[in-house]
Amino acid sequence: MIRVQPLALLALVAPLALAACDSAPATTAVTPRPTADSGTSQPDAPAPTDSATPPADVPAPPADASQNVPSVPVTSIPGHESLPQDTTHKEGPRLMPAETYIRSYLALFGGLAPLDVQTRARGADGSALFDAWNDYLAALGLPDYRVDQPRGNQTNALMMATFERLSVALCDRAVERDLRGTLPVAQRVIFAFDPTAAAPTAAEFAARFDVLHRTFLGYPAALAETPRAARFFELYNGTVARHRATGAAASRFTPEQAGWATVCYGLARHPEFHAY
Repeated sequence: MIRVQPLALLALVAPLALAACDSAPATTAVTPRPTADSGTSQPDAPAPTDSATPPADVPAPPADASQNVPSVPVTSIPGHESLPQDTTHKEGPRLMPAETYIRSYLALFGGLAPLDVQTRARGADGSALFDAWNDYLAALGLPDYRVDQPRGNQTNALMMATFERLSVALCDRAVERDLRGTLPVAQRVIFAFDPTAAAPTAAEFAARFDVLHRTFLGYPAALAETPRAARFFELYNGTVARHRATGAAASRFTPEQAGWATVCYGLARHPEFHAY
């Protein structure tokens, strides 16, 4: 075994170390700093830069970057002048199952049972607004297993006319119950407001019409796509004028009551109430 003296080994290694240092690239000297917890030295971190000043190599945004780019129709783009657009209706309005409407009418009559609704709709004045449920269930689309009649799966004119008959009975009995009597407003279902003593203004009518609109269609009248309150105000005024005209047919309602009944008819026949 050959033994090498330490001084001889150092003489051999030193020239190699100096040659390696001469061939290495020059680097920036980093001043070590001691840490408080371990006592060892760590290189200094680079100084923080100002975040408000962008680096020199980042280009500045254009002057019009904050401006909104206007939208243009597709047909104005070159090559798209004759772009076809399909605007046809994919499917017509449909009705929901008859049970859904029957439950809605039961609620509008005050949450009564079907036989109680039948009694109130028929009334005692002999006006024949409503007869019996058995006379209308087949027309409403319900099946009749006694005679092997299936459920009506398609909307038809007879079905719509039957719902209209039920809505007329609802509105007329609501006028008699809500506007004629002394029932408190909190207990009214349809006309849950006090009518005006004189002819209502447009604002007074709109406030009361909004109550009916929410009852039948479920949202404020101001959110309708058309000026619905103004149109129904014209309908109300026209009905009142016809009932006050000379030679008008006798009615069991006053002109104002007839006007509100007509407004109720219009909402109960509205497509948003029946179709979807």
